[in-house]
Amino acid sequence: MVAIMKEESKKRKKSKKHFTSKEPEVFWYLNAKGEKLWGYRHRYYDALKNRREKPKQGLASENIAIRELLKVKTDLINGNVKRVDYENITVAEWVDTWFDANENDWEISTRAQREQAIRLVIKPLLGKEKLTRLERSTYKRKYVNALLKKYDPGSVQLYHNIFKIIVNAAVEEEILPRNRFNKIVIINDKKNENFLNPDELKAFLTFAKNHECITNYTLLLILAFTGMRRGEMLGLQWNNIDFENKTISIERTRDHHGTRKPKTKNSIRTFFVDDTILNQLKTYRVWCKKTMLTYGNIWTETDYVLTSERFGTPISEKSVSEPIKRIIKETGIKRITPHGLRHTHATIMMSKGVPLNTIADRLGNTPEMVLRVYGHSFKELEIESVIAFSDAVNY
Repeated sequence: MVAIMKEESKKRKKSKKHFTSKEPEVFWYLNAKGEKLWGYRHRYYDALKNRREKPKQGLASENIAIRELLKVKTDLINGNVKRVDYENITVAEWVDTWFDANENDWEISTRAQREQAIRLVIKPLLGKEKLTRLERSTYKRKYVNALLKKYDPGSVQLYHNIFKIIVNAAVEEEILPRNRFNKIVIINDKKNENFLNPDELKAFLTFAKNHECITNYTLLLILAFTGMRRGEMLGLQWNNIDFENKTISIERTRDHHGTRKPKTKNSIRTFFVDDTILNQLKTYRVWCKKTMLTYGNIWTETDYVLTSERFGTPISEKSVSEPIKRIIKETGIKRITPHGLRHTHATIMMSKGVPLNTIADRLGNTPEMVLRVYGHSFKELEIESVIAFSDAVNY
């Protein structure tokens, strides 16, 4: 018992703080190994005028301790109280705070995407890092480079963008002075191959027309001839189709989370379609009326366009992928996704020299977004136009 008391007394003696005359809030102490270390203890008032204390230990010298203390005092004088309060917050703690504060402001799909990114990617790779001390080199090594070993550059760009949004929120809350990760570029040398050329698309749609049910053929034709997103197509109602003026209007999106307005203003749009798709939709409308009547339902203008042959109800998003997989397997056409038919629509329009703004309006994107996704295609077209000019003047 006496030995234990002596040991505790020895530890207290070693950890005793000895304040210096140079700076009354700076002190030295001995750690458990008998090493002399430095620290400081600063008292201040937080944003709510509550009494707070900012301590720090484990510093190598008196001068370092004084410099660290001056940083804290400078932040407080400049009104950066939160920067001091949250100095030791981890990335995991901040993303939880950010998510809880904002999740009700987001669309369901956005909330699900960000929750998954936080849980599966951000926390495992960066969760224990101190937010205010996370450096670019550490971020690139532990996050970007680690992700590039598992995911394609497009997916890594998505996770990088989500983290930048999280850090921007910390800047807005005055926890960080700036976002030091904004200028990090994810290099993507891989071309987007998720599209069909005109001949492949013709073979794809011909097979669908001859071997798939009318609903599957219609949905594939819609995706290929309009470039709309899968959710936009699933949210399409008959009153969104103007047969007289030959237009389709996008007003909503629908998926397993439910029906809601499109995420951006650009996505709400009206565009022209040709007789190929209009004639198919007229034929399909007659089929829908008969099919719904078979199940005891009366067709209305507000019904969703795409209807299940088996149930007479709106199809699910899973139903969109299944016919594509079957056609690829049966025909040997290269693998694409439902979104690949959107890329196909855009790429073919580019090859025909359709202006960038027109393509962007039709897809419901900004010109900047179209350039980012299809930049390589525009570069190829520019090269072709230069060659075409030389050939034309024969000079």
